[in-house]
Amino acid sequence: MKHSLALATLLTAITLFALSPATAGKIIQETKRMGDFANRPAPPVSVEAKREMDSRLAEARVRYEANPNDPDAIIWFGRRLAYPGHFREAIDVYTKGIEKFPRDARLYRHRGHRYITLREFALAIGDLKRAAALTKGKLDEVEPDGQPNARNVPTGTLQFNIWYHVGLAYYLTGQNNQALRSYRECLKVSNNPDALVATSHWLYMTLRRLNRSKEAARVLAPIRTGMEIIENDGYYRLLLMYKGLITVDTLHADALKQGNSAGAHSILYGVGNWHRYNGRHAEARKVFQRILAEDQWTSFGYIASEADAKRPARSNR
Repeated sequence: MKHSLALATLLTAITLFALSPATAGKIIQETKRMGDFANRPAPPVSVEAKREMDSRLAEARVRYEANPNDPDAIIWFGRRLAYPGHFREAIDVYTKGIEKFPRDARLYRHRGHRYITLREFALAIGDLKRAAALTKGKLDEVEPDGQPNARNVPTGTLQFNIWYHVGLAYYLTGQNNQALRSYRECLKVSNNPDALVATSHWLYMTLRRLNRSKEAARVLAPIRTGMEIIENDGYYRLLLMYKGLITVDTLHADALKQGNSAGAHSILYGVGNWHRYNGRHAEARKVFQRILAEDQWTSFGYIASEADAKRPARSNR
């Protein structure tokens, strides 16, 4: 663990050195405001889900220990560690994997994701940009799901997940122009309805943050009723709301019925953000605080609400 933390500190310094002083300073301040999440307990899950995750983790550990130089074994051990909340251990596994396979973009992609979970945004951006560079000009590849959807059909790809997560890291730190460029790239590899609605949702919100409402409206053009969505129904319904096909009150009420879940938080964050960029700052803050009162602190809706709640009410950062 000491080795992992020391290496993380070194990587932070390297990543920040590559950024402009102003940008590095902003990321440092954002991270400080978020606090330390490395030792926070993971959000609760059902007994059945916990048993399943523990079983899969044990299998992945056996495979990793038997094949420590197999990049697939490394990646799956890291993923299985992260699902029940062992995020720092997962990062340590990915770091050791990168030492062995420094040109495997998948390792940077997954470590970058977990740096976002722990609010270490500078490291996330550094990893995900490295992953993007390593995959530039290469064919994309389907990324298998660690927690399959109802149809057991993966909807994400490696390049999609790289651009999606780096866009998120930029968005969370108020670097909206960089987020916009990332989501534009993500849109190029959003080749199924689930990927399209996920990217379009964050792209739309980013453009609204930049006060580019006409461009945001164009993002909604491909979104139509009756799309076959497997797992990103929340993002899909938010986009329909942005188009005026669902009322904000209806969507808000539906999300509250889902209880304390990551999916509900995704919808609620979109609702709160809609209030915010439409000038309804008090309503937005209520929604964000409603999310933050729960314990789903690893969800992107929670992390984004956390970031917005700590910024000036009228800021578009």
